[in-house]
Amino acid sequence: MRRNRLVGPLALLAVLVLAACGGAGSDHHGTTGSSRSARSRPTSTTVPISDLLDPQGTKYLGVEVPGAPKSLRKVRTFATAIGRKPDLIGEYIGFGQRFDPAAVRAAWAYGAMTYVAWEPYGTTVADIASGNDNSYIDRFAKSVRAVGLPVALSFGHEMNGNWYPWGTSDSTPAQFVAAWRLIHAIFTAVRANNVIWVWNPNVISANPGVSLKPYWPGDSYVDWVGITGYFDTGAYATFKTLFGPTMTQIRTFTSEPVLIAETSVPTGPGEAATARSLVAGVRRSNVIGLIWFNYDKAGQDWRLASRPALRAAMAGQLASVPLVQVSRR
Repeated sequence: MRRNRLVGPLALLAVLVLAACGGAGSDHHGTTGSSRSARSRPTSTTVPISDLLDPQGTKYLGVEVPGAPKSLRKVRTFATAIGRKPDLIGEYIGFGQRFDPAAVRAAWAYGAMTYVAWEPYGTTVADIASGNDNSYIDRFAKSVRAVGLPVALSFGHEMNGNWYPWGTSDSTPAQFVAAWRLIHAIFTAVRANNVIWVWNPNVISANPGVSLKPYWPGDSYVDWVGITGYFDTGAYATFKTLFGPTMTQIRTFTSEPVLIAETSVPTGPGEAATARSLVAGVRRSNVIGLIWFNYDKAGQDWRLASRPALRAAMAGQLASVPLVQVSRR
């Protein structure tokens, strides 16, 4: 069902003007570099966001578990199993659902920033780009602004795949870029400047005929590049083989910081070696961190605590990794 448009002609005009500025992939800051300190960003947050954008020398360790961040019980179980406290806590929010400020504050009090994967179910990318969801987006943006804490936000993740209704089978790259820019413009119009914008494709091996660049909104609209990639026990059992080709393609059009935004290792005889490769790949590269998908879903148990060999491998590799101290800034 289509939602009402954002009320107020002046507000709508400002949003459309902002969304229309620039061509696909353009950068209004005159740089494609990842030096975030050079960018001037007004703030509506009580906590500085600049140092979180490019955490030099430290890494994010994130987790996605059922019920978080509203409930932190399973986050604590994960932390106990791995011997480190996550500094990112992920959640999935569908279009039409409300943003939960209390959950964000709970995560922050724990020591973690909230990472929202915003999934446009119940609408289409074309409808979003046309302004049919502006009223909902406006309310959501105001709730994000009001929380007064940094929030990482990823809209329409894995858009280069064909398994989601906002993916390649149901929308075009131009529609996706237009929707992204419109959402960004609405947030800008309401001064929700406490957002870290995360553009999150899937690894290109899953749909190799799709180029990523046409989906790129431009450096002015993105702070982090997130990459989704799940390991198997065959060809993609190392960090380099799974993520390398995608990172190489991404570096042809942007040098924004890269986060492994959703990943996990399946059960099997090579799980410990694969986990060590994952953490070592993040530690030794300029990738700023990873988010572990800690679900039992679709017949596959991706959880860490239930697998002693995997847990030991991850804990051993992570023991010496300096993590971002999110809520102490």
